[in-house]
Amino acid sequence: MQETSQSLALGPQTFRDIFDACPVGIAIEDLDGQPLFVNRALCSMLGFSEDELCSRHCVQFSPPEDAEKDWVLFQQLRAGSIDHYQLEKRYFRGDGSLLWGQLSLSLLNIRPSPLVIAIVEDITEKKKAEEVRFRHSAIVESSEDAIASVALDGVIASWNPGAERLFGYTEREAVGKSVTLLVPPELLDEENKILERLRAGSRINQFETVRVTKTGRRISVSLGISPIKNPTGEVVGFSGIARDITKRKQAEERLREYERAVEGSEEMIAVVDRDYRYLIANRKFLEMRKVTKEQVIGRLAQEVLNEGVFEAVVKEKLDQCFRGDVVRYELKYSYPEIGERDLLISYFPIEGATGIDRAACIMHDITDRKRSEESLRESEQRFRLAAQAGKMYSFEWDVTTDVVVRSPEHVKVLGPTEPLGRSHEQFMNRVYSEDRAKLIAAIAGLKPESPTAEVIYRVQGSAGSLAWLRSSGQGFFDSEGNLLRVVGMVADITDLKRAEDVVSGMTRKLVEAQEEERARIARELHDDIGQRLALLTVDLTQLEENRPDSIQEIVKRIQELRQRTVEISTDVHSLSRELHSSGLEYLGAVGGIKSWCREFGERQGMRIDFRSSGVPDSVPSEIALCLFRVLQEALYNAAKHSGVKRTEVQLLGESGEIHLIVSDLGKGFEVVGGTQGRGLGLTSMQERVRLVNGVISVESMPMRGTTIHVRVPQVRDEWQGKQGA
Repeated sequence: MQETSQSLALGPQTFRDIFDACPVGIAIEDLDGQPLFVNRALCSMLGFSEDELCSRHCVQFSPPEDAEKDWVLFQQLRAGSIDHYQLEKRYFRGDGSLLWGQLSLSLLNIRPSPLVIAIVEDITEKKKAEEVRFRHSAIVESSEDAIASVALDGVIASWNPGAERLFGYTEREAVGKSVTLLVPPELLDEENKILERLRAGSRINQFETVRVTKTGRRISVSLGISPIKNPTGEVVGFSGIARDITKRKQAEERLREYERAVEGSEEMIAVVDRDYRYLIANRKFLEMRKVTKEQVIGRLAQEVLNEGVFEAVVKEKLDQCFRGDVVRYELKYSYPEIGERDLLISYFPIEGATGIDRAACIMHDITDRKRSEESLRESEQRFRLAAQAGKMYSFEWDVTTDVVVRSPEHVKVLGPTEPLGRSHEQFMNRVYSEDRAKLIAAIAGLKPESPTAEVIYRVQGSAGSLAWLRSSGQGFFDSEGNLLRVVGMVADITDLKRAEDVVSGMTRKLVEAQEEERARIARELHDDIGQRLALLTVDLTQLEENRPDSIQEIVKRIQELRQRTVEISTDVHSLSRELHSSGLEYLGAVGGIKSWCREFGERQGMRIDFRSSGVPDSVPSEIALCLFRVLQEALYNAAKHSGVKRTEVQLLGESGEIHLIVSDLGKGFEVVGGTQGRGLGLTSMQERVRLVNGVISVESMPMRGTTIHVRVPQVRDEWQGKQGA
């Protein structure tokens, strides 16, 4: 009791000491809000002296918006509506900065004049921590990724809007449920192992797995999960981010399917990305270069190929493909062991999740075809020489005496007379045994009613070689029909027969070339049209199986698929027009050729100036087709070799002839010898023109352009009659 009395007897100085020693800021104010006393803690907190603080009104300590809130409550306190209040507000410091304070203000009913005590606690660090939490919360709320937290027992504790969009469950539906709600049944063991690792304090980084949405759809996700620890370091939960990688996984699977599909192909096939890095290289590609898959996959094309070839040709063509074009070109490339080969290279753009991000490269070895073309040109030359060297002689055979008299030219054909003898019997002994019966039958077939005959047979010459002869004779008979004598001509057709063999070989090679062209078309249908249709089918199936959540996304995907369908249809139509131009049938020669020039120019990015005059409305189909095919070959050569983007085509009717003139101002070539290297194209043009009794000429000089001029008769009967003659 005595101790209590002593504490009540403490003097004013003791209370002042206690007031100043308090660690929180304190101010005593009157009912007008004017500070009367402030302690040291408040002075230190705000950076003002006691006199500076007491010389200000309470509303001057804070920014206007904070002071206004404080003064409204102060007025209520002064009016007696409340006896205390708390408020978080900002305070000015002496250096101009702001701090956050927790204000607790109470009324002291000390008569005769009540006072107000204000206690201020510095909560600046607390507000900063809250701001960080709010910022993190905003990031979590706005993230496109699914972000959630899970308690130690695997129960979902938080669930952001990204998680709602990805998995379909609202926050109310997900929070409080086990995270296994999202796990496929066959992966529950995997999920338990993940939780065990997290409870032990480990992190999960970029773990790819499968999760199930509210609708039952399975999606591929990449997980990043970290443990949540309390201040003592104890794991109290987990925070995870899930990112949808379904489209990426589907693209990877399509790439693997393509790799499996092309592995057994006899064509060299590779796939590169936009950085020219190899993603796929099939068996044939690796075999030709004598490298392993590890030496190619993941490496840049300029490292695998000859760098000069890459920079000079390949890079430009790949860039064109990445712009959406199907690119084809020919290239000479040198391989280990087998040396230089001629290649026909095709690039096809591949659409990914973000646009065209890969290119399929198909390399077809056309070296044998090129060599066949050269051999065919040599055969043509031999055929021309054989035709110029033809030999023949006349003969008369007296059947009654069996004596044969031959003109002097027979020596050029048969050699010296002695080995053959002068009698028919001796001559028959020199006829090749397999042909003897044929010659005897032809002679026996001579009758008064059919006195002429022609037979082809072989004769053994003096040097032991066989010569092919064609005998044409006419028999003369007596009144009783008995054969008296035979007069005729014998032609040495040995060179002709050899030329026929050459022509036969040429025909075979032309057939092979035709089959090659058919194979090319088949490859275009299979490798380009077929693959694009297959990819379209896959995308349609995926659209059916993995329907987007929004109508807008479905409409967008359908529009993309419709556009691809239109592009495929256009390419098929162009390929069909190359094979058979229906325009010739329905539009006639002029209209059909003009229409094709326009379409070809649009496809090739060329300007084709077409002019026609004097051509009749009705042109025989054989002539129209001939002119059309020659035009096709000429324009393809111009697009490929001339180096210019403008060509002039004229179709004129003059002096009973139709003239087709195709000219450009491009690179040109040496006509003498230059045509020998231009493949089957010129041969095909010459042969077509010859069949309609026309004439074709080629005028060209290096850097002076090229002009191809075709002249054919306008009237079909004219060239048919000339051929028959």
